[in-house]
Amino acid sequence: MSASATVRPALPKMSASLLALSMVLMTGLAGCESPAPPPPPPPPAPVAVVPPPPPVLLPRNVVEMASVYEAYVQQAAAINPGFTGGDTVASSLKIAERYQTDQFQRGQTAYGAIVALQDKTFVATLREFAKDPRQRADIANALMKDPTYAATFKGADSAAGLVIGAFSDHGRNLIATGARIRQAAYDVQHQSWSKGDVPDRPGRLALAKSLSAEQQKAVEISTLRLSQNAAGAEAMGVAAPPAAPPYTTLVARSLAVAAMAAIGEGGDEYSPQLTALLADTAESQCLHLAKLNLYQCLSVAKPHYEDVFCLGQHAVGDTGQCVMKGSVAGYVLPPVVPEGRASSTAVKQTVSAKPAGKKKTSSKGVKAG
Repeated sequence: MSASATVRPALPKMSASLLALSMVLMTGLAGCESPAPPPPPPPPAPVAVVPPPPPVLLPRNVVEMASVYEAYVQQAAAINPGFTGGDTVASSLKIAERYQTDQFQRGQTAYGAIVALQDKTFVATLREFAKDPRQRADIANALMKDPTYAATFKGADSAAGLVIGAFSDHGRNLIATGARIRQAAYDVQHQSWSKGDVPDRPGRLALAKSLSAEQQKAVEISTLRLSQNAAGAEAMGVAAPPAAPPYTTLVARSLAVAAMAAIGEGGDEYSPQLTALLADTAESQCLHLAKLNLYQCLSVAKPHYEDVFCLGQHAVGDTGQCVMKGSVAGYVLPPVVPEGRASSTAVKQTVSAKPAGKKKTSSKGVKAG
């Protein structure tokens, strides 16, 4: 060996037992490592958002008809029978004549629907069905086919009671005003002007027919108020006991229109359907007959006091009777003329001359002299 060669120290040899121990320690250390984190959970399934049911609404044109009806019954019932001249009689006649029968009848049904919507139980019952579009459609179709279906829902009896109560108040008010005016036809004869002939009698009759043919315009403030009433934003303050069926066609249709509104099928887009649902043939016929009786009465009336009679008996009183007949099931039109005075058929007669020495009696049985 040369002197320049590098001397390397000998490494100690690892024993077999030490090597085995090292392997055990490495294995133990490997076992102390943290396990891998689990994968994140899947995202939650999207929750279906159920849209709220449509609001309680009625088409504007339906509310406007209700406004026209309300205005008439208020104005006609407020006619003052204390006539002081032919001009006051003529003015009152214009008020009482100013309604078109079909518009009036549909307006009465529309008004009844708004009254029915004041019943919380009836509305709440139908709002439950309003949550499901399919149920809404099924109920709407059933109501259009048979308006009496509305009477099967909970709260219909109390809603019908409110409608009948409101209409009965309107009818009684008109009948009472008509009776006071009819009595004035006798009382006013103490005033000389009442026995003078009405000027331009053909023109007066033509005006009555013209006013009866005109569609009346709704008062905007009343329309807005009634819209609030229908939507439940403002209470009407009506109260009446529940009424069990059967109901008149008009009351049944009022409930049906209210039900359509309560399930959310009463917006302006439903105007054609709801307008058709308002119609009641029987009520319209009664109003048409009241108009015909008025025209016949005016055609034979000559002095002013006879116009007063026509006003009270037919223009106001008969209209009130129709309102009652349309709202109360089984209502029988009572005799509205006291015995011994004008009869319902007297207007068909013409004024006939009486034997000398006797008082003249007009075609309406109102004594003159």
